[in-house]
Amino acid sequence: MENPFKKYARQFSENRFLKKIQSYFRDAGLKTVYSALLLFYSFTRKETPAWAKNIILGVLGYFIAPIDAIPDLTPIIGYTDDLGVLSFGLVTIACYINDDVRIKARKKLKNWFGEFDVHELAEIDKQL
Repeated sequence: MENPFKKYARQFSENRFLKKIQSYFRDAGLKTVYSALLLFYSFTRKETPAWAKNIILGVLGYFIAPIDAIPDLTPIIGYTDDLGVLSFGLVTIACYINDDVRIKARKKLKNWFGEFDVHELAEIDKQL
């Protein structure tokens, strides 16, 4: 399968990813941030194969790219393309998202958002 987001892989770095997500996490919303964190923590697993890591790099690179299909300057609307791309990445590498990845992502969400209703994440988890 050709990675349609390969050109964005060079945009990704752990530092840039964390900086963007911390700057915009409230605007992006719980589902978008959860999706990005699931991909990020899957990327950090040594069991995740190179092809899946390349997909993740491209998708997260697109997410943090300063210019994408719909600029992130407008809350909600600006993140719809990001959520779509993140969903593509999640479905593509779903078998590498385990309970440990979910737990790490939810802990980081709690750190950033405080208490939240885990049922809000059900839609994302159901895709996997």
